[in-house]
Amino acid sequence: MPVVKNPLLDRFCTRLAAVERRSHLTVAVYRLELRRFFEYTESKGLEIESLCADDITGYLGRRKEKDRIGPRSAAKVISCLRTFFRFIIAEGMRSDNPAALLESPRKNVRLPQTMNREEVERVLDVINTGNLLGQRDRCLFEMIYSSGLRISEAVGLNVQDIDFREGIVRVMGKGSKERIAVFGPQAAVWLTRYIKEVRPDLTTAANQALFVGKNGKRLSRKGIWKNYAKYAALAGTSSKVHTLRHSFATGLLQGGADLRTVQALLGHAELATTQVYTHVDAGLLRESHRKYLPRLGVNDE
Repeated sequence: MPVVKNPLLDRFCTRLAAVERRSHLTVAVYRLELRRFFEYTESKGLEIESLCADDITGYLGRRKEKDRIGPRSAAKVISCLRTFFRFIIAEGMRSDNPAALLESPRKNVRLPQTMNREEVERVLDVINTGNLLGQRDRCLFEMIYSSGLRISEAVGLNVQDIDFREGIVRVMGKGSKERIAVFGPQAAVWLTRYIKEVRPDLTTAANQALFVGKNGKRLSRKGIWKNYAKYAALAGTSSKVHTLRHSFATGLLQGGADLRTVQALLGHAELATTQVYTHVDAGLLRESHRKYLPRLGVNDE
């Protein structure tokens, strides 16, 4: 898709970043989606000031037909357009929001993949800690699991974010919102070793990034995905690195933590986002129920 200068789109994206404090990723996604939308409206001879809800429905139909987007993606498109038309109203270009009339598609609740502690340890134990990068990776994945971090949050950590005395770490989450996460004793052991014995051999003291690559620069999300995939394959699991975060949340609930606590530790803006883990926990209960009480409910008379 060719890059075409669009002052209106530029102003919208500037507002998203500067006023609404949306993340760089969200701004980039919205910009791409609106470029598609503008191409569609231009091809149909539609004007932003006068198009209606049916025009937007036509665009959604085009995206579903051409790009085969599902309910989740369609809901994100509608959210993007609603936000954009709120901006258009603020700009005085129209008085109504045609996207507000659309009903977001019902999203299928996908239960996140999780692992129990033994499975997590199996992945961590295959990491070769006999070299610098292996020790770094063990520390990294211990932290992601122990604190329930997103990959982007782990990437963004700096050395000064760690508080060993309190066992906490300052995390910059989605939407540039800062929160406090907690890490356990095992993660603390690997963190101490990594910061004192490993990191000085990988980068300079002037670099504040906590996790760095062999080139001395901040470790990338792609690098983390790639490394975890290697270890997961060696451990005989198809899990993804984000599975560590899901397993952290499910483990908390199984241990008796309430939803509000898990919500705070995960950095979820809405409690509904956290509630998906109660479905996972119920699934584990049913599995145990079938395993240990297979004849319950069977007519033995």
